[in-house]
This record gives sequence, structure tokens and C-alpha cells, in this order.
Amino acid sequence: MKSFKIAVLPGDGIGPEVMAEARRVLSAVEAKFSLQFELTEARVGGIAIDVDGKALPEETVRVCRESDAILFGSVGGPKWESLPPNEQPERAALLPLRKLFGLFANLRPGICFPKLTHASPVKESIVAGGFDVLCVRELTGGLYFGQPKYCREEDGDVIAVDTMVYKKSEIERIAHVAFKAAQGRRKLLTSIDKANVLENSVLWRKTVIEIGKQYPEVTLQHLYVDNAAMQLVKNPKGFDVILAENLFGDILSDEMAMITGSLGMLPSASLGLQETATGRFGLFEPSGGTAPDIAGKGIANPIAQILSVAMMLRYALGEPAAADAIDAAVLKVIDDGLRTGDIWSEGTRRIGTKEMGEAIAAAI
Repeated sequence: MKSFKIAVLPGDGIGPEVMAEARRVLSAVEAKFSLQFELTEARVGGIAIDVDGKALPEETVRVCRESDAILFGSVGGPKWESLPPNEQPERAALLPLRKLFGLFANLRPGICFPKLTHASPVKESIVAGGFDVLCVRELTGGLYFGQPKYCREEDGDVIAVDTMVYKKSEIERIAHVAFKAAQGRRKLLTSIDKANVLENSVLWRKTVIEIGKQYPEVTLQHLYVDNAAMQLVKNPKGFDVILAENLFGDILSDEMAMITGSLGMLPSASLGLQETATGRFGLFEPSGGTAPDIAGKGIANPIAQILSVAMMLRYALGEPAAADAIDAAVLKVIDDGLRTGDIWSEGTRRIGTKEMGEAIAAAI
């Protein structure tokens, strides 16, 4: 029996509620596929600030280091917004984890299920039949990490500086991830840049073109980021895999997620430099936030957290059959008409967080 160690970091808000259902689904996977998961829970985010005095305690880091993958909930909320920016849960937990484990590649699917197109804010004629787009975002470079970075007074005025920095090697490694992803899909890669303005983007486009020559079966096209934002709304079905640097990928993946209809449906994977016998070490989390307005009410959609488990099985643990089983179970539950409030419509059955998790586990 294969055994894996998983660091479970539920976080804040709805995190613990949806994580409980992810654990339920993992138990179903254990039974069906003769796998064993050693789950170690640790604090992160606001709850860690309250209990341990900082968003990412050393004990949590230790648990993550000793695990094969990290299953992450969500962090933050109004309670901690008055803290200095560098001490707030999002900046003091997620960014250090990305840096600590070299989590350079963020894979974020944007899937609009055919039976959930009503939830999309764009016209039905645009999303009819659903769509499936994958955004591959570079996660450890660009404006978020470049130096110098400061805000200070100079010559009687206040100046804020963020530096956008990319090395060619950083672009090469994320491009390989995107091209390999496209190989297993519809073989269309759209690279996003602003090469008409930014030196970073000139290097980005040149490097992506060079790497593309190693993947002749993949069609490569380029869009400026502003045009890409428009085209995503106009024709999301025209995209297969989107490749973007950190800032552009952050914005476009959120837009893509909104077009699908609900953040509660969308998982993500942040993959690291560390390759293992089964895949890449990574952090797997829902694309949405802590949703403090509904926390504790038992109505949050756990599907994004559950699908994050599927991505963990596929990309980190080398168990594609188990991942496929989770994906199929989610699709079956949707086809059976079960809905949490965020995706509910007339003629379907509204259920809560626990009921949705139980239904998916039973379908496995």
C-alpha cells in the first residue's frame, strides 16, 4: 500500500469547513485505491497569528518540510486587516511559503461546467456548452518579489518603488511547464505580455518563442495583456493554455475564474522546483478566499478544495486514476442536480457544505 504524508493547513474563514470535506474525500480515495494518507494539520494565517503570534509558525514550516505535499485552505479576513501589511496573513504566510519551497508554477484551471453556465456573468451565448481553460502563472518573480521595493520620502514627496525583474532562466522553466500542459490538452498556448512597453516582456516573448521550438506540435500565439483581458470576456472558448508572468497571471486568472461563474468551483496548484519520484512538491488550494461573511454557516461550496485534492494527486503524488475519480465524482454530483447556494438555480437541489462533501465521497 502506497503511503503519503500530507500537510493540512485549513487556515481561516471557511477554510476549516471545506477542508473537512476534502479530508472526507481523501478517505474515500484511500478505500477505493488502496492508498494511505498520513494527514498532519497545522495552523497558518490569522488563526496562527492569534495562537502563535505569527502567520507562518516554525512548527507549520516543519510539518510542510516533512510532507509530500501541502493541502492549503485560505487565510485572512477583516479581523487582521489593521495589522501592518507585512504581518497580514496573506503576505506573511503565502508569499513566504512560495519562496521557501520555490513554488514557481501556478496552475489554475478555469472550468465552466455545461450545466453551470447560468452562473456565469457573461452572456449565455458566449459560454454555452461550457469551457475549459488552464492558466499557467509564474509565481516567484516579477513585481511581487523584485528588489528594490520601498516606500519613502524623497525631496519633499513620497515615492513608492516596486521592481519588475525576470531572469531568462525563470521564463524558460515556466514556459516548459506551460508547453507540457498544452501537449496534454488542445495543443494551443497563448503567451501574455506587454512587449510594446516593457523590457521584461520583450525578453519574455523572445524566450517563449525559443522554448516553443522544442514543442512543434503546440501552436503558440501572443497577446498583449490588455487585449487578453478583453478576449477572455469576448471568447473564453478561444483559449486553451494561458502563460503569464506573475502580475498579469494574477489578474487574468481571477478574471477567468469569474467568467466560469463561481470561485467555489476552482482549484489551483503551485508547483515547486523539487522533483520527486511521483511528481513535483507543491501547495494545492482553492482559488477563492476565506469568505468571512458565510464562515461557520455550513453553506460554503467545498468543490474547489476537493478538486485541489485531485490536483495534488495528479501533480504531486503521481496518482492520476485517483485524481480522475474525484473529477468524475464532482461531475456526477453536478449532473445529479446537487448545488450549494453559489451555483444553485431553479430545478436543482440546494445543499450545504457537508452534504456536498458526502455526495462526492459517495460518488467515488
